[in-house]
Amino acid sequence: MDASNGERRVVLGVQKSLSARIWRERLDDQGLSQALAITQRTELPEVVGRVLAGRDVPLEEAAGFLNPSLKDLMPDPSKLVDMDKACMRVADALQAGVKIAIFGDYDVDGATSSALLKRYLMQLGAVPDVYIPDRIIDGYGPNPTAVNQLHAGGARLLITVDCGSTSFEAFEEAKRIGLEVVVLDHHQVDEKFPEVHALVNANRQDDLSGQGHLAAVGVTFLFLVGLNRELRRRGAFAQRAEPRLMDLLDLVALGTVCDVVPLKGLNRAYVVQGLKVMARRENTGLSCLADISRLSGKPTPYHLGYMLGPRINAGGRIGDSALGMKLLSCDEREEGERIAATLERLNQERQAMEALMLEEGEGQAFQKMEGNSAPPAVLLTGADGWHPGVVGLIASRLKERYRRPTFAMAFNEEGMGTGSGRSIIGVDLGSAVREAVDLGLLVKGGGHAMAAGLSVRKEKIAEFETFLNERLGEDVERASADHELTVDGVLTPAGANLSLLDKLEKAGPFGASHAEPVFALPSVPIKFAKVVGKGHVSVTLGGNDGTNLKAIAFKAEDQPFGKALLNARGKPLHIAGSLSVDTWQGQAKPSLRIIDVADPAKGQFGA
Repeated sequence: MDASNGERRVVLGVQKSLSARIWRERLDDQGLSQALAITQRTELPEVVGRVLAGRDVPLEEAAGFLNPSLKDLMPDPSKLVDMDKACMRVADALQAGVKIAIFGDYDVDGATSSALLKRYLMQLGAVPDVYIPDRIIDGYGPNPTAVNQLHAGGARLLITVDCGSTSFEAFEEAKRIGLEVVVLDHHQVDEKFPEVHALVNANRQDDLSGQGHLAAVGVTFLFLVGLNRELRRRGAFAQRAEPRLMDLLDLVALGTVCDVVPLKGLNRAYVVQGLKVMARRENTGLSCLADISRLSGKPTPYHLGYMLGPRINAGGRIGDSALGMKLLSCDEREEGERIAATLERLNQERQAMEALMLEEGEGQAFQKMEGNSAPPAVLLTGADGWHPGVVGLIASRLKERYRRPTFAMAFNEEGMGTGSGRSIIGVDLGSAVREAVDLGLLVKGGGHAMAAGLSVRKEKIAEFETFLNERLGEDVERASADHELTVDGVLTPAGANLSLLDKLEKAGPFGASHAEPVFALPSVPIKFAKVVGKGHVSVTLGGNDGTNLKAIAFKAEDQPFGKALLNARGKPLHIAGSLSVDTWQGQAKPSLRIIDVADPAKGQFGA
């Protein structure tokens, strides 16, 4: 294939892998030239130059990109609409000794935002009340009952984090009872806002700061920078030590990664610097959670997103929604260990619940996909008794399995379903859900392109399913036509060493909008393979020079490529995956997370 005209070459001839994917180079010829220029300018390995070029890093910015500076990337907080009003009002409250309350969301972004703000305020002698709503009882965002409860507890200023931009009813009640409100949020909003003292949200349509990619915890940190500046201007630190904001960046990194916001600009600096803070283990609760998660060595975005985040989320999904915030803001080791142990137990319960729901959901999906001459464009699954806090995870799993938008719904005894949907690139699920609400097919619903939530009556499901297939059928067909795995480069097991990983780390952190590099390893002998844990496949890959590379394919035991690995001992396979450092008993070694497998004998499976 000629890549000079913008087309990208097929890697190792893999037209159809065991996951039915074509493997393509991330870069065309123009991109490869850019990669070479970056390599020469930075004196990094060629494969790292490819990674940077593949993520649209300009040649002139490559050196600075490898060392992101919070100072250079931090905007003036005042550029955000209402930021100065928010800072001045909270500074007034602190100096007057006014009771402050915090209202956060029940996910990781909400927990980290609430803990960040609470820790800062407590360093100044304030003792804020914190309210984290119950996912099932309260639902999302402030409500009149919670507002009255906080006011009755003495609060006269309410700061909401990761919510509040659309809380009209709650804030009308706040105004009626004399509770002033400052909102710190990042969610998409319409032109109309609730009436509050200050609403800081870079996604307001009248906000031109360019910081709409920030998670709520990133907005909250910017607010603290502005508040700190205002307090310093007023001389508040003449007799008191100024809070060390940089020491709180571990919380900012955690919330940023777990909310899956784009890791670009300020977000990337937040995570790079926050991981350094986290490695020092100064946050007692976070340290306890890392211990019970068996996280050793330097933390990475993977650890945050797949080990720490799910445990914090478990409280909001099936337990006490405030546990995550309490853990992240506690300073007593005994309390931290107790909360971490509770979150670990809840996470195990969530996993067991998810396994049962997923088994039932997979049965429904299989029947619709395999037992149907015309499979649906959008999968709808659900059952009585499913837990509403877990349906998003089920939708995500089935979406990955069948590569099409999926909804999972939990129905109560009255036949009302609470559902969560996950989409594929190129299919806007949120707009379809909002349209279904307008047509009366759903009780309520909303979201964005890749994820949506809804409430639906059971008797409307068939009509809703027909609507989705008609509305999104062509989009799903186009999005599914070319199912490919994008590859950054080709490596051998010997080339996948700690030295390369150290240099790749400088091109990270990797996550949303800054994709983790994927490498292809050609014709690698499978020296050993076995099932470990809950359906994972552990593999030892052999190099021609005698090098061994440890690898793992998560939840792959029942997947086609997992079965191929287990049956290929002593035989070579093309392997595609992402590299990381595995630290075991203090010893660091490279490790590969296997994403896909193909047959080197023909470059493909199933051709």
